[in-house]
Amino acid sequence: MGPVLNGLIKLQSVENRLRVAKAKLARCRRNVIIQENQVRTLTNSIEAKKEEIQLTKVQSGRLELELKSRDEAIAKLRTSLNSAKTNKEYAAVLTQLNTTKADNSKIETEILELMKAIEADEDECKQIETQIEEQKKILEQKRKEAEQLAVRYEAEIEQIQSEWEQASEAVPAAALEIFNRVADTYDGEALSVVEEPETGNAIYSCGGCFMSVTPESVNLLMTNDDIIRCPNCTRILVLRTVGE
Repeated sequence: MGPVLNGLIKLQSVENRLRVAKAKLARCRRNVIIQENQVRTLTNSIEAKKEEIQLTKVQSGRLELELKSRDEAIAKLRTSLNSAKTNKEYAAVLTQLNTTKADNSKIETEILELMKAIEADEDECKQIETQIEEQKKILEQKRKEAEQLAVRYEAEIEQIQSEWEQASEAVPAAALEIFNRVADTYDGEALSVVEEPETGNAIYSCGGCFMSVTPESVNLLMTNDDIIRCPNCTRILVLRTVGE
């Protein structure tokens, strides 16, 4: 391998460090976003619960109005019962009165259940409000931590980016374009080291996708300084350097 491929190997090393630094920056910011989403979820939850409480109160109020109207009807039936002139009329009014009372009893039970539900939902709202306050404190702490880390990571990225620019100057424009395109495809890993056969079968393979690489390609890498790409994954093939 010549200066072009060796230059790409050096550039790959810097590219890896740059990607790691950028990932750390993204991760610290993502932690803040995750916490913000946690607060947002709790806020949406309490809003939904309050809306549910309001609807339950409306339903309870409607039943109370109906119950009041039925109580008035019971009062009228009692008057009619006292003024009944025949046993048949008395029995009919009494049956209607008992039926209305039974219906009222069901409505009263339903109102009581609704009131219990409202009380339970209001208690849940208080618990959620406590959780929101706790999560907001955590969010504030994570924001402060993220801001401090971001300053450090951004300085690190700036330094490594400078090294990347310097390393890229040793690579021809055409080779650099290929490197960048493949790096974007494989999350920064543009190069792939050719794996040598462990036995005497002379079958080489791409270290990225593990598919076979022809001996002719390996010979070209040994003798020339041209970019040879894996026919399967399209990564740029390089030979293992001393010390790897």
